[in-house]
Amino acid sequence: RTHEENIMPLGANKAAIMGVAGTAAAGDVVLLSTQTAEGDTSITFDSQISSTYGEYVWKWYDVNPVNDNVNFGFQVNAASQSGYNETVATTLFTNNALESGGTPAFAQDTTNDETDTGLMNLNTGIGNGSDETCVGELHVFNPTNTSLVKIWFSDSQTYRSDNGAFQDYHGGFIDVTAAVTDFNFKMSDGGEFDGVMKLWGIK
Repeated sequence: RTHEENIMPLGANKAAIMGVAGTAAAGDVVLLSTQTAEGDTSITFDSQISSTYGEYVWKWYDVNPVNDNVNFGFQVNAASQSGYNETVATTLFTNNALESGGTPAFAQDTTNDETDTGLMNLNTGIGNGSDETCVGELHVFNPTNTSLVKIWFSDSQTYRSDNGAFQDYHGGFIDVTAAVTDFNFKMSDGGEFDGVMKLWGIK
């Protein structure tokens, strides 16, 4: 598959991408799950990951936290493990512009580079105003492979607490060779949030 097909797999797979019910399970792109948070503290995908698909794509829509200036991210479990404390590595480039003006910037944000067992940030500094939100997508490749680390990248957009538009590009790897089967998404402070998440499998 080409890079463009993986990023935007439309065409014959449009029904799956748009979340239309009745998509054939034998398709190349299959909507596996839709979850809605309404004052929840996390969203977990722990039964949809298998060797059926070589790539898994999560997208989140209009995620709005209760608390101000928090990050939205994920943690994982290897198969048969618990605690969401596997080591994940990431680096971040950000593109931003503030409502107050100034010069937009595109640069590496080393303050959010991580190699640890904590939350891997996908959106940073999210505002909790009624009009503030974040969206994005996460791609993970061959998570059930049992000999290689798991490569991932994300592209996200945030209306930040400082009234700025921030587009973040994260990339990294999950530093385990065991199969990774559980993904948990939450805010950095463990607080409540609203929003919708969808998960697709891509063959």
